Amino acid sequence: MNLAVRDAVSSDPYVVVLMGRQKLKTQVIHDNCNPVWNDELTLSVKDLNLPIKLTVYDKDTFSGDDKMGEAVVDIKDYIECLRMGLENLPDGTSIQRVQPNRNNCLSEESSIVWNKGKITQDMIIRLKNVESGELAIGLEWVEVPGCKGLM
Repeated sequence: MNLAVRDAVSSDPYVVVLMGRQKLKTQVIHDNCNPVWNDELTLSVKDLNLPIKLTVYDKDTFSGDDKMGEAVVDIKDYIECLRMGLENLPDGTSIQRVQPNRNNCLSEESSIVWNKGKITQDMIIRLKNVESGELAIGLEWVEVPGCKGLM
């Protein structure tokens, strides 16, 4: 939302998501400073203490892509809620509220919620090192058969 203009009147943004050595990228949305990606990106969480790093770029054809801001998503509160082992709560039950602080880049309070048998967290992240811009993201834990999970 409200991403910085890096071309003449707009930008062609995409997001790079890093966690440890994993790197994922959204699609490029052309000529839009309020893009909607709706991409589902899946990270394999090997170290529960590693944050997720987000960097927004403006895609350029004839030069290097311009950085449009960055943010760090601390998932420790989310992981703590997953470890509670909760089951069968009513949909919409708020498990924990996370307040904005210097470490988490949140623009506003974010709730970790029980929804349809899963624990999710939607949040608005303020980009740093740029004049404007926020990202709306959601977290959801997915158990993969054969992985050791949270324990």
